[in-house]
Amino acid sequence: MIIQVFLILFIIYAVIKVGLRYRDKVISLQEFLIWTIFWFMVAFVVILPETTSLVANFVGVGRGVDLVIYISILILFYLVFRILVRLDKVDKDVTKIVRSIALKKEEEKKE
Repeated sequence: MIIQVFLILFIIYAVIKVGLRYRDKVISLQEFLIWTIFWFMVAFVVILPETTSLVANFVGVGRGVDLVIYISILILFYLVFRILVRLDKVDKDVTKIVRSIALKKEEEKKE
């Protein structure tokens, strides 16, 4: 029971932080909605943990905790993939910028 209180307090903190980031235009409306829905789903599971067992039995997983772990791992792998794709794009953009600056400096030296 005590862990639920701490988790709910953390969820409230996380939702407030998401709201502040949206207000400061750090994240888009889409990101705001995704994170807010995510944290409300987490709150729902924290308040009613037996629902994970019902869903787990429906999809054929033994325990609700196992289902949560499987889904968490899938989400983490997807997020790592997205980060790697974005990092690759940033790397390519930096390379283009550096090449452009180098060519521009070379032209200035010739003049």
